[in-house]
Formats: sequence, structure tokens, C-alpha cells
Amino acid sequence: MTPLRNRLGPIGARLRPGAGGALRGFLAWWGAALASWLPPSVRHALGMERGRLLLHVDGDELTVRLHQAGAVTDLATVPGLVGVSAMDPIDVPASDPLASLLAPRVAELPRWLFLPAASALRRRMVMPAAAAERLRDVVGFEIDRQTPFAPADVAYDARVLGRRDSDGQLDVELVAVPRNAITPQTHALGPLAAGLAGVDVAGADGAPLGVNLLAPADRHRHRDPWRSWNLALAGLALVACALMLWQVLQNRRAAADAFERQIAGQAEAGRRAAAARQQLNSLVAGQAFLDRARAERPVAVEVIDELARRLPDGTYLEKLSIEGQRLMLIGLSNEAAALVGRLQGSELWRSPALAGALQPDPASGRDRFTLTAELAPLEPAAGAARPPTNTPATESTDAAAPR
Repeated sequence: MTPLRNRLGPIGARLRPGAGGALRGFLAWWGAALASWLPPSVRHALGMERGRLLLHVDGDELTVRLHQAGAVTDLATVPGLVGVSAMDPIDVPASDPLASLLAPRVAELPRWLFLPAASALRRRMVMPAAAAERLRDVVGFEIDRQTPFAPADVAYDARVLGRRDSDGQLDVELVAVPRNAITPQTHALGPLAAGLAGVDVAGADGAPLGVNLLAPADRHRHRDPWRSWNLALAGLALVACALMLWQVLQNRRAAADAFERQIAGQAEAGRRAAAARQQLNSLVAGQAFLDRARAERPVAVEVIDELARRLPDGTYLEKLSIEGQRLMLIGLSNEAAALVGRLQGSELWRSPALAGALQPDPASGRDRFTLTAELAPLEPAAGAARPPTNTPATESTDAAAPR
């Protein structure tokens, strides 16, 4: 089995659906994995690897070792503190005998009783993967079968050695120590026994196995001096994160409002440009309409000039009206009956005719007439310049026409 498989085996068992505390186990594994990327000095400064003190009773001496970052270092040897049997308890002072020997930072570390390897009974077992979360409780039912002791006569714990590739089950090692082998050492510790966080056993290489034989109810909960600071910093981080998110939201809102104002200004300019463009289009269309209307019929100056050439000298106009394509003449003439013939053949109008009967005018001795004609549409190429009509020149008498 590969080392990576060995490390991920317990985690995979804890993440299996239905296992209690899966999230807690995953977070613990994830935090340890992230912390492993940091340098040892940084982990130590952050309190991630504070370590623990191992108290080893050997004869009349107490050896204090520091277990930190996987290494065990001897710190001090206290003579004369131990040597009292379990049957002869002594009255020791309640003060901490290690406080004067160790630095304050080291003296605050959790304290564990460290037993020699010969005092422990170790058995390998195979457990289902679902037992990883409550491994200690599960192996408690196997003590009668795996050891010659009753469960009440031993202090025990279990550790996961790895996962099997074939069936996914766990290789577990049961570590059990008779209570009569632990009790003398706890009595020998005197006041230090009340502050034990656990009991560990040395392996074949002298390093701790990583088990805790002490019952959960008897373990001393070491108060983390940085707990208050960590909680305060965590609260401060949450508040800072909330303020940062609020500031980001405010910035987004301000940017959205500014963008909306910019769009509104551009929309107003666009509306003004559209209105100006529409007005210009209307003017161009109107001008084009006038140009087409002017090009489709002769101008009034040409019509008046043509009438002046064709009307006889004894004819006077009282009214000349051009409405659309209709030309109307009202006046007096001594040749009223011949006016229709004189106006025929012009390129500027067509179908000249008298409207109504001729009415004699006693005052002038002429006949009053009303004559209408339809203006002729011009050819597209003939709108700019028009040659004069080859008719006898006549004198216009519009200005002298009686009213």
C-alpha cells in the first residue's frame, strides 16, 4: 500500500456517506494539510504545532521531554519527585514543580504520561471503514477477544494503520495497558497527575505511537492561551470581510448610478440629435416636394408673360388666379369670343374655355368674361429654361385693369 493511500485511508472512511462527524473530520484533515505547507517557524508562531510535554517516570527520576513537529527532545530531569508507590501516597504541595524548571511558553504545553513500550499490549485487527469515526468505542468490544484482560482492567486506544486496497477495510492496531501498570506512575507524579491530557506509549523506535490511553472523561482540557485572541481576530476578520463586501457593494452601486447618469445624458443628446435629424428630414422632404411641384408646372412669371403676348390690346384683366393646376382669368374684352382661339396652342396650358356666358358691360362697351384653363405639366428637362412662344407680341394691361 502506498504512503499516500495510508494517509488518505482514515479520511476516506470519515467522508463516507452516513458517517457521523464527516464534516468535522474533513475540516481537521484539511486544516492539517494546509498547515503542512507552511514553514515550521510559521506554524510554531501561529500555534499550529505547539507540541506537548512527555513525562516519563524512570525509577526515582522524572524525565521531561518535548514532542514537537515529530521530534522528541529531552528538556529536564527531576530527581526525588517520584519513587513513591501506589500503596504509599504522599502529600505533595499543590504547586507546579515544573514551572520553575521550564520556560513559561513550554510549561503551558499539554502534559502526557509517556509509558515504555514493554508496558503495552498491541494487537492488529481489521475493521470496516465505517468504524473510523468511533474507533475507540468499537475496539472496546474486542478487548475480551484480543487481550487476556477485561475492558475495565485496561486503559486502551486504537489507531488506524492504513486501508486495504482489496476490500477498503481498515488495518487497526489496538494498544492496551493494564491499569495496575499506570496507577503507580500517576501516583508517582503527585500534583502533575491531575493535569495530564493523555497517556501515550513508546513505539519500537522510542517515538510516541500517537494514542491516548486516558479515558475521555479523565483528560485535562488544556486552555489555549491564544484562544481569546484567535476568537477576537476571527471576529475582527469577519467584520472586516463584511465591511469589505459592503464597500464593494457600495462601489458597484455608485458605478451603476454613474453609468446610469451617463447613459441618461447620452440618451438625451441622442433624442435631441434624433429630433434635429427628423426636422432636417422634414425640411429636405418639404423642399423636395416644392421643387417637384415647381418643376411640374410653369412659374407664374412665364404664365403672365405668355398671357401678355396672346391677349389682344382691347382686353383688360380684373383677376388672374392660379390654384394648383387650374388657371382662371376674369376681365373685359371687346374680342371676348375670340379669346379661346388666341389662348389655344400654348405649351404652358391646355383646354382653355369660357366659364359661363359673356356679359355685356354698358360702362365700357365690352363683354365681361370668365375663362379657365389647365396648366400643362412640364417635361423634366424643360423646367430650367423655356424658349418664348412664337406668337405676336401683346401688351399687358393688368396694371390698368379696372377694379
